[in-house]
Amino acid sequence: MPRQQISALVLSFAIGLGFAGSAASQVYPSRPVTLIVPYAAGGSSDTIARILAEGMRSSLGHPVIIENVVGASGSIGTGRVARAMADGYTVGLGSFATHVVNGAVLSVPYDVLASFEPVSLLPTMPLLIAAKKELPATNLKELITWLKAKPGKALQGTFGIGTSGHLAGILLQNETGIQVEFVPYRGGAMQDLVSGHIDMMIDLAPSVLPQVHAGRIKVFAVTGKNRLAAAPEFPTVDEAGLPGLYVSSWHGLYAPKGTRNDVIAKLNTAVVQALADATVRGRLSDLGNEPLARELQTPEALGALQRAEIAKWWPIIKAAGIKVE
Repeated sequence: MPRQQISALVLSFAIGLGFAGSAASQVYPSRPVTLIVPYAAGGSSDTIARILAEGMRSSLGHPVIIENVVGASGSIGTGRVARAMADGYTVGLGSFATHVVNGAVLSVPYDVLASFEPVSLLPTMPLLIAAKKELPATNLKELITWLKAKPGKALQGTFGIGTSGHLAGILLQNETGIQVEFVPYRGGAMQDLVSGHIDMMIDLAPSVLPQVHAGRIKVFAVTGKNRLAAAPEFPTVDEAGLPGLYVSSWHGLYAPKGTRNDVIAKLNTAVVQALADATVRGRLSDLGNEPLARELQTPEALGALQRAEIAKWWPIIKAAGIKVE
């Protein structure tokens, strides 16, 4: 065979190998995916992430490894996701706090909308309007009446400025004309509610339900459109007389901006398949999460929810003068 033909065959073979290697490098995923949780291990967000990660493994064919990156109200871990390579191997658990509230109350080195690609909305968790057992009200309307009779004197415990419970209390004030004194806690708020040192809280189901089922506190309503599967005896705010007073601690899966569409699609499919599993749904429901309709488990639905929440809450936060140093 002439030397030129041999050279051409060798060159073609080398080029073919190059294309094959390039194609192989585009296969996703080919190794474990890291899911950054911007909160400490053991909390509700971390638990949701671990349930989800376990469910996504079979679809992706590789483990999803949880990395807890804590600090600055979740903004440190969220910033890590924003700066990560847009290759689908680092994704982040976002939330109402990290992708809505922090954009209004903190100076963060990223844009809560423009720095991320939505992957999927996850089951949401409404809050419960709870009060100390000794409080005389027996329903939400009676609670509002009782609070109006004590302007600025009733104490509502929160887990800090700008938290979902704090913002829910501000929304309740705006909608009803009541005035409460907010008492921020780093911990111990529920104990003070049980002991009667504070009058009320608006908090997540995992914190509230054990105490109400033990008969230590009372609950007036769920701040969502549907009753909780884990506690169907409690009415929604619509049913209780304050229609539209919706506050939800939602979570979503996000990737860095610029992540390829096919990678987003693979991640989304893994989430959808995980949420379709009865065991996964049951474990999330036990935490007080509401199930999601299939049409809400899309990148577009998560993006739309985030934009709607920003439009709703940023003016409320600004009007209340909330800032976190």
